[in-house]
Amino acid sequence: MASGYLSLILHAHLPYVRHPEQEEALEERWLFEAMTECYLPLLTTFERLTNEGIPFYLTLSLSPTLLSMLQDPLLLQRYGLHMEKLISLAEKEIRYTRGNTDLNRLARLYRRWFLQTLSDFEERYQRQLVPAFARLQQEGVLEIITCAATHGFLPLLQPEPTAVYAQLQVAADYYRQCFGIAPKGIWLPECAYYPGLEKVLKAVGFRYFFIETEALLHASTRPRYDHFAPVACPNGVAAFGREPALSRQVWSAEEGYPGDGDYREFYRDVGFERELSYLQPYLPDGRIRVDTGMKYYRVTDKTEYKAPYQPAKAQARVACHAGHFYHHCLQQITGANRMDRPPLLVAPYDAELFGHWWFEGPQWLEQLLRRIGTGEGAIQTITPSQYLTQHPVLQQATPNLSSWGDRGYYDFWLNEKTDWIYPLLHRAARRMKELTIAYGHESKGTLAGRALGQAARSLLLAQASDWPFILQNGTTVEYATRQLQDHLSRFHYLEMVLERKSFDERRLQALEALDNIFPELDYRVYKHPYRER
Repeated sequence: MASGYLSLILHAHLPYVRHPEQEEALEERWLFEAMTECYLPLLTTFERLTNEGIPFYLTLSLSPTLLSMLQDPLLLQRYGLHMEKLISLAEKEIRYTRGNTDLNRLARLYRRWFLQTLSDFEERYQRQLVPAFARLQQEGVLEIITCAATHGFLPLLQPEPTAVYAQLQVAADYYRQCFGIAPKGIWLPECAYYPGLEKVLKAVGFRYFFIETEALLHASTRPRYDHFAPVACPNGVAAFGREPALSRQVWSAEEGYPGDGDYREFYRDVGFERELSYLQPYLPDGRIRVDTGMKYYRVTDKTEYKAPYQPAKAQARVACHAGHFYHHCLQQITGANRMDRPPLLVAPYDAELFGHWWFEGPQWLEQLLRRIGTGEGAIQTITPSQYLTQHPVLQQATPNLSSWGDRGYYDFWLNEKTDWIYPLLHRAARRMKELTIAYGHESKGTLAGRALGQAARSLLLAQASDWPFILQNGTTVEYATRQLQDHLSRFHYLEMVLERKSFDERRLQALEALDNIFPELDYRVYKHPYRER
């Protein structure tokens, strides 16, 4: 038996950023960047390890909004065009940097990478990334879980319980459509939990979820094994607590690996370092400066001066940091109190950290999994389902309310910048329930049934936690505000249409084409209260 377990959890999520009404949408680049720098590199990493027979087990959360976008023909077509532009820019950069050996070498590296990425996307995977991840789950190395339908912040949707239930049930239904099986676990949006949520989770069929460390340590009963083992809520749903030291080691740019001086600097990009006329063919509207992904410098130090990026040096640091993390895990396991089972280290991260924010992240992850897989078995990777199968008897306790946001509670999503949002969402959720009770007898194919389904989509999209997160973070505030208001406006239009029975089929078709997420959505989830299994 292993001395201890490591459960790596990657949460892949993006808000629904699909804009067929525009030829080119700036926000769709969020998806394209993540596909290039994160999702495709992770996929090829997992396949390479599997093909070489390196044993590993990893849990991957794919949010329903991301799954929808990764299967959308329009977005996939636009991604191909996006990659062709990057290849063209890289070729232009090779000519531009020919007088600088270091930068020219990097420009050629980017061209090779972009060409390989496009080849993988078009030929190796035939534009089908979701089935490729599904195959890894079928082979037993990945456990794919889900998230709430549109990443709604569940504790703040709680005043209308059907809103919470719909977020979870729609997610589970969509997962079945994508993978052919029911999801075993869930990544709660922002790891936000409130006592009683486990009842809804069990009603939908989830076996486990993840929480912040403090939520576990301040549970109704102090955990005998601290955060080195999950607890069972009173209804049997398991709660896994995060190992905080491992999180800081990977997340923190100050004290963690990504801030190392030899790693690629995220904040120096060609898109902000060339003349606008030079970049025009590669920018949205030919004038909006954006990151291109071509970054020539390394972190170096905390001054403005940045030295050229040297991939060989970065690779050496990757190997060093993978070894350091491995030994850090051993120290944590050794330091755990005496237990009747091996200690469990739960290490949850946003997947986009690996490759996008931390360019070398996928290579670090591969080196770590190789180290564990070819080691002496002191540490074994494990999925939550595997752990629960091996150790079905858990201490019973109800976790404390929490999130993994600043200070551990909800104030990052509920504050003076965002408090206007929730009364609107609560009112819309109540109206959705009332409309479904009144008109839910209509079949899905009728105009009334289609209007109900589209109203549900608009409500779910308005509930995304991404919009208050952006407002609080102060990044693309105008876009987040517009998206939230647009989704609510569409909901209220459909509410009016249903009340007046004045259906405009052409306008309804336009809304269905605009927000085509969850095509098989069953709006009756808003009609019946959940019943705990």
